[in-house]
Amino acid sequence: MKLVILDTYASTGKELSYQRFEELAELAWYERTPYERIAERIGDAELVITNKCMLDRSVLSQCPNVKYVGIIATGYNNIDLDYAIERGITVTNVPAYSTKGVAQLVFAYILDAYNMVREHDERVHRGEWQNCPDFCFYDDRVQELDGKTIGIIGFGSIAKRVAKLAAAFDMKVLVQTRTIRQKDQEDYPWVRFVDQTRLFSESDIITVHCPLTVETEGLINRDTLRLMKPEAILINTARGPVVKEQDLAEALNQDVIRRAYVDVVSAEPIQPDNPLLYAKNIVITPHIAWACYDTRVRLIEMVYQNLKHYLEGDPTHVVSQPKA
Repeated sequence: MKLVILDTYASTGKELSYQRFEELAELAWYERTPYERIAERIGDAELVITNKCMLDRSVLSQCPNVKYVGIIATGYNNIDLDYAIERGITVTNVPAYSTKGVAQLVFAYILDAYNMVREHDERVHRGEWQNCPDFCFYDDRVQELDGKTIGIIGFGSIAKRVAKLAAAFDMKVLVQTRTIRQKDQEDYPWVRFVDQTRLFSESDIITVHCPLTVETEGLINRDTLRLMKPEAILINTARGPVVKEQDLAEALNQDVIRRAYVDVVSAEPIQPDNPLLYAKNIVITPHIAWACYDTRVRLIEMVYQNLKHYLEGDPTHVVSQPKA
């Protein structure tokens, strides 16, 4: 069978490759594929793997041999699932592969905010320490995490990992989630499940880990930001549209909250007119939470196993089960 991988660049970086997939099928791979060339490159292949290439009805209708689409990600909004079901195409994804990496970045942000690592480094390099008359040289805003309250929006695998790390720092943990499960209450006895108003008003740190839905789009807005403490920080590693970016920029510029850290924005790559680029007290990283080397090794291995299981007649992580 023929296998086409349309966009390897995101997951391989400079260190990894998909060469091993030659064990499973006749392989052709491309670092990037523009939309207008997707159908051409798939050609008569039965198997397709992609990260972000748009496989809509128009593209898939030109590729009659496709029987399997493997997503190199958890999200699969770039696939027309209705048409895939109609065609009998099996679509698989990779759930929960980035849990550890995303939670790690959340705490990189938190430790940066509370220890003020970058600010102290910059001041040392500007000569402020060497010109200080005293041995002690520090910003008065450096604080311990012990006893601080972290508010977690959502309670999936990443949020649970963040809750465990917070417990290791002896932080208080609040969670606001649509569904409160008894098992979660039993497994995480140090977590208090609260409503949205209480989470926003009591938390020193708010970190977003909910999916992007009609209900969560714009969840972080002028009203919810004004519920937060003036010294609070906001973290978003979920999806950009969960935050109304103009509202957040205004909140930062008006000192409604102390600081924000975002790894995701509404349009990626970030656009030059994004108001967050011109806000103060914000750190923006280019959607790197999932990109740890170890995370990408895990991702590619899971993509390989998904394809292997499909070829063996036992598909796993199916998000579009073909009709019988």
